[in-house]
Amino acid sequence: DPSYYRWNQWLFLKMLDKGIAYRKTQVVNWDPVDQTVLANEQVIDGKGWRTGAVVEKREIPGYYLKITDYAEELLDFVTGDKLPGWPERVKLMQENWIGKSEGVRFAFTHDIRGADGQLIGDGKMYVFTTRADTIMGVTFCAVAPEHPLATHAARGNAELAAFIEECKTGGTTEAELATQEKKGLRTGLTVTHPITGEAVDVWVGNYVLMGYGDGAVMGVPAHDERDFAFALKYGIEIKQVVLVDGETYDYHRWQDWYGDKQRSVTINSDSFSGLSHKEAVAAVAHALHEKGLGDLKTTWRLRDWGVSRQRYWGTPIPIIHCDEHGAVPVPEKDLPVVLPQDCIPDGSGNPLHKHEGFHAGVTCPVCGKAARRETDTMDTFVDSSWYFMRYCDPKNADAMVGDGTAYWMRDQQQATGGSGMDQYIGGIEHAILHLLYARFWTKVMRDLGLVGIDEPFTKLLTQGMVLNHIYSRRTAKGGKDYFWPHDVEHVLDETGKIVGAQLKNAATSSDGQLPVGTAIDYEGVGTMSKSKNNGVDPQDLIEKYGADTARLYTMFTAPPEATLEWNDAAVEGSYRFLRRVWNFGLKLSAIDKDAALASVAGATSLKDVQFGKEAKALRLEIHTVLKQVDYDYQR
Repeated sequence: DPSYYRWNQWLFLKMLDKGIAYRKTQVVNWDPVDQTVLANEQVIDGKGWRTGAVVEKREIPGYYLKITDYAEELLDFVTGDKLPGWPERVKLMQENWIGKSEGVRFAFTHDIRGADGQLIGDGKMYVFTTRADTIMGVTFCAVAPEHPLATHAARGNAELAAFIEECKTGGTTEAELATQEKKGLRTGLTVTHPITGEAVDVWVGNYVLMGYGDGAVMGVPAHDERDFAFALKYGIEIKQVVLVDGETYDYHRWQDWYGDKQRSVTINSDSFSGLSHKEAVAAVAHALHEKGLGDLKTTWRLRDWGVSRQRYWGTPIPIIHCDEHGAVPVPEKDLPVVLPQDCIPDGSGNPLHKHEGFHAGVTCPVCGKAARRETDTMDTFVDSSWYFMRYCDPKNADAMVGDGTAYWMRDQQQATGGSGMDQYIGGIEHAILHLLYARFWTKVMRDLGLVGIDEPFTKLLTQGMVLNHIYSRRTAKGGKDYFWPHDVEHVLDETGKIVGAQLKNAATSSDGQLPVGTAIDYEGVGTMSKSKNNGVDPQDLIEKYGADTARLYTMFTAPPEATLEWNDAAVEGSYRFLRRVWNFGLKLSAIDKDAALASVAGATSLKDVQFGKEAKALRLEIHTVLKQVDYDYQR
């Protein structure tokens, strides 16, 4: 609805003005099927969360929001006692995702010059480490495939160029790289150790991310498990520089104490020998500072939020591109920039880029010359970052939020520790996506004077997800089609174990109509999802069993926080149980009432009946349960 997303555009322009929104070119996750950029959080096992296609790495310009500017505050609220109504699990997930690290950023120097004759990176290759105490154990350095030194070394080196190209598939997150095989190739370049002055070989590693830190890492095989395995694989020297009392180092087998910071003492480190972890870090940082090569630094695992998407479904980014003036913001008076209604995506790139009507008559706000609109749209998580505030003031045509939002979100209570919405319910899968983005968005709105709250949600219930079987099939283009469970039947082995699946009804796919008997991939059980076609329509249940059966099964089969694996047979069981209770209740009610009234002369209702000890105890138990149910419901 343009009346809603105009405010996405309006706030984007405000953030652009404040420097919170900015444009840059960066290596991103590219989904070759959806033909769009994916945020790190949307890449699962190296594949797109929606299509299942293997993600590629590409350098693409796009717009980013500086969520990192709010990293300290975002972390403070989940590590302290400011969100007592949030599950500890969610707070821990956000803490780990934000990932505060305190260490040392320093440079290895070099005299490597590019094709233009200039020193690459001004003759410095920077790295960041939380283990500066092990700097004397550096025996190699690794750079990301996109690092300038890697690009330089690949010129005239076909093997290295091919390896760099190979590294372009897969995700760009630490989690993705942690599970893949660590590969590397020597560049033939060396850099100079900042303390010893020794030459250190530079490798290209597929596990190094250009988007994290400076795109380069120091290799200390003796005290980093990943580096240890890498060194054994490629025959790189391992130099022990940390000792734990009572332990013996084995150069052929990794032991957990090799990376111990709490009990370690430095050895083989010249003037830094004999120091604890903290003492050594401080001493090394001071030495690097004196040389002008490094200093203490805090870094964050959290990356700025890339909001540009190359697809139709999203808020148009309010930017106009002019040949003379570049990227120019759309004037507020011209908002909203509306999505064309006659745009039909065909799966072959950004449809807005090819839609001439979207650009017709567009002129530069600065010079008035013909120009073109920005064709990227905003990540749809932008829409869900503040919808709950708009619900409080939905008809406001003059402002993003107004008095209605202030009233319902209790702005005034914020001064004394209050917090936005009383109760929010959402799945745990949103912990590092929607919930983190909504917190950031709220803080931006607060800083722009739009709301008076620090946090959007006072209490959070992460309800368990309903699970169901997932059936899919790879398409000719590498994507995935998903099939409804009612169209599929399992293929079982002789023990009754599911070993596959096939269509029991003809179904439509991206590759055309599929006949009965077509083999389908069985992916096991997963969260019910519209994108995976494994949901169950409650209306079907209601029509077959009635609303009470649907409620009983979904509410009593598992606690609110637990997952529920959908089971059609169990639904039938709930129906039979309710039917027995209903029939029993009808019969018992008639018998008890007639017997009770008959026992008291002149009695016309149960109020006139004097119950015995057992009957009183039963009624007390019933009313205790009713009271508890009412209390739980009100809470």
